[in-house]
Amino acid sequence: MTKETDYFEEMYNVRGSVPNHQDYFNQWGEKSKNFLSAGLHRSQIDVSYGEGSLENMDIFQPKGKSSAMLMFIHGGYWRSLDKRDHSFVAEPFVKAGVTVAVINYDLCPKVEISDICRQVVSAAAFLYKHANAIGFPDDKMYVAGHSAGGHLATMALACLWRQVDYRLPEKVFKGGLSISGLYDLRALTHVPSVNADLMLNQDSAAKVSPAIMMPPTNAPLVIAVGGKEIGGFQDQHNRILTSWRTVIAEDIPCPQEHHFDILLRLADEDHQLCKAALRMLRS
Repeated sequence: MTKETDYFEEMYNVRGSVPNHQDYFNQWGEKSKNFLSAGLHRSQIDVSYGEGSLENMDIFQPKGKSSAMLMFIHGGYWRSLDKRDHSFVAEPFVKAGVTVAVINYDLCPKVEISDICRQVVSAAAFLYKHANAIGFPDDKMYVAGHSAGGHLATMALACLWRQVDYRLPEKVFKGGLSISGLYDLRALTHVPSVNADLMLNQDSAAKVSPAIMMPPTNAPLVIAVGGKEIGGFQDQHNRILTSWRTVIAEDIPCPQEHHFDILLRLADEDHQLCKAALRMLRS
């Protein structure tokens, strides 16, 4: 490896930076199983929003009237992980009367990131068009994601919805939350351990980089990054903070968190990250 490659690997090899990362994956999975068995919600599992084998979602509804919809997108560098291990993020929001859809999408290298972006758009359009049947107000949809899911959530805010379908509103999502997201994917072309599956070049990376796009609407974006994140994710956070400054609603400090435990804070009603998400959903 060259010195440049070593540098970018150190900046972006997030699993290497947290040696016990599998413990967190296991914890997410266990918390998700507990949530599913707790009986706090009504659920629809593996609801299809497209033709692909992973184009499906789990929908969790409060037992009472729903005040909003939160679509959550999992991370995994666009190449791993699954919605079933992220059900736990829905718990505080379902308790607060919000419907939550946790989506899956096809993974790299089977598909490209641009394909995944289109799948996220399809999932959102499905939810909007079926809002009445599912039981939530279609003008109160929000999107959130972690890591690669944060990138996809931000790309959803950048979508030109009327060009996708003239029957959709200009803003399908009223706002978004990105946790430890990636926003300028050109940097990942220098990270062999990641780009072997993503297969990005500078041009294709630029086309899926929200940090070099202008936000097309005034939909607010809430962002957060762990204080113990590695340098690449800190840089990415600062990049979106600067380039989307006109729509950044809140930058939530999480000084003690790293890339994996920060997601647990989203489901912790006492943590400022969860409180910020609830504020967004009530806006």
